[in-house]
Amino acid sequence: MRKLLVVIDMQKDFVDGALGSAEATGIVGNVVEKIKSYDKNDVFATKDTHQPDYMETQEGKNLPVVHCVEGTDGWEFDKEVAKVLEGVKVFNKPTFGSLDLAKAMKEIADKEDIEIELIGLCTDICVVSNALLLKATMPEVKISVDSACCAGVTVEKHLAALETMRSCQIDVK
Repeated sequence: MRKLLVVIDMQKDFVDGALGSAEATGIVGNVVEKIKSYDKNDVFATKDTHQPDYMETQEGKNLPVVHCVEGTDGWEFDKEVAKVLEGVKVFNKPTFGSLDLAKAMKEIADKEDIEIELIGLCTDICVVSNALLLKATMPEVKISVDSACCAGVTVEKHLAALETMRSCQIDVK
């Protein structure tokens, strides 16, 4: 059984930038150690990727905080996380969930037995979106989330997202 790790949006703007939080900063060490525990060939990452017209998008109208604009410092991975993600496959995504990530994981699952673990930010937006996309794409693949390597917009929303994932048969560690 091949075990894959998906690191969701561990970018500067979510850690200590425009949308950063103490909770997000607090998981960086756990995330780095988790990434190190996997073979580099089994680690994948996503980057929230917006364009300069972000405020004109539906997301921008609902979350009017410019963040993760491609090419900016805030779009880059947190510096500690970036060191351990060097050389891994990265999926830039313009929205919460990545269809390209789900497709790539499905292609691997069609060839071999896999399990997928997700970590990253934010639990209640992009982590849960990708976990549910992966579960919908591959209902028989074991998908898990390490709660010690995730942080939500608030502690309450983090806990609510974990409960939602549990309800959808995603293992929460």
